[in-house]
Amino acid sequence: MDQLLQGLRAAAEPTRLRILALCARSELTVSDLTTILRQSQPRVSRHLKVLVEAGLLQRLREGTWAFYRLADTGEAAGLARGLVGFVPAGNDVVARDLERLDAVKKARADVASAFFRSNAGQWDSIRRLYIDDEEVERALLSLLPRQDVHGLLDIGTGTGRILEVFGQDIRRGVGIDLSREMLAVARVNLEKRGLLNCHVRYGDMSQLPLTDETFDAVTFHLVLHYAEDPEMAVREAARFLEPGGTLVVVDFAPHEEQNLRTEHAHRWLGFDDGDIEAWFRAAGLSPGRNIRLPGKPLTVCLWSATRNGVAASRTAPAVEIEARP
Repeated sequence: MDQLLQGLRAAAEPTRLRILALCARSELTVSDLTTILRQSQPRVSRHLKVLVEAGLLQRLREGTWAFYRLADTGEAAGLARGLVGFVPAGNDVVARDLERLDAVKKARADVASAFFRSNAGQWDSIRRLYIDDEEVERALLSLLPRQDVHGLLDIGTGTGRILEVFGQDIRRGVGIDLSREMLAVARVNLEKRGLLNCHVRYGDMSQLPLTDETFDAVTFHLVLHYAEDPEMAVREAARFLEPGGTLVVVDFAPHEEQNLRTEHAHRWLGFDDGDIEAWFRAAGLSPGRNIRLPGKPLTVCLWSATRNGVAASRTAPAVEIEARP
């Protein structure tokens, strides 16, 4: 009852209702909101503080920046969604807010597109070394069927592609990445797809910016080879996996492409089955099915494991899928 009353008191102010309506549609900074609301930064910050303390908004740190979004966890999350539903989009003030929000989102998209274009050549040069991304995604979906995933944690989310793959079918998705530029691209991609149930956060895979949140699926998509200590990263991810949940690592089999280390900052030149499965067991997970996708010269592997599930045999058989021409 106290949480409900605090939430109602926090929202009982015109500007704070406008903020809730805006943050239900996009993750926004204080700067974004001052531009949209045409109010001073101190005033907007005070309103945000009240809404966060009431549990109606989440504050997500990203270096010196902070993004605000409508709460999707906690006691007040349902109240926040309900209140937004009562805000009339046809109201003149709200309609102007939404027009300015579109302008903010367009400016954000322009910046993200510029970053993506400037790095497209580098990413394409790596993609040419392995099987097509669509094949990898199909293999991932065979290990994590969409209908079985309700809450997804995607570590090293990059452009947010894995969140896009699952986003239409899950209740909630969270992507973590250490690149602010990549997070900007991911936010734009998720907004374009209308995936308001998914969001991204700044953070390191060795120390995830999460508290008591849990997920029934966790993915590492072609990112573990950047980790200084991949075993620690797997153990950290397993802490947020629900009993019966599945963790999938997508990465390269051992290879000799030294240029990926020298030119693309890869810390590890692939992983073998034994190491990955040992890390799973050390993290309290039971290794499951593996899939191999042969490529030239890189082979992509998908390793799966379950928390508190039925243990697989010590050497879980790998399934090799023929690469399509």
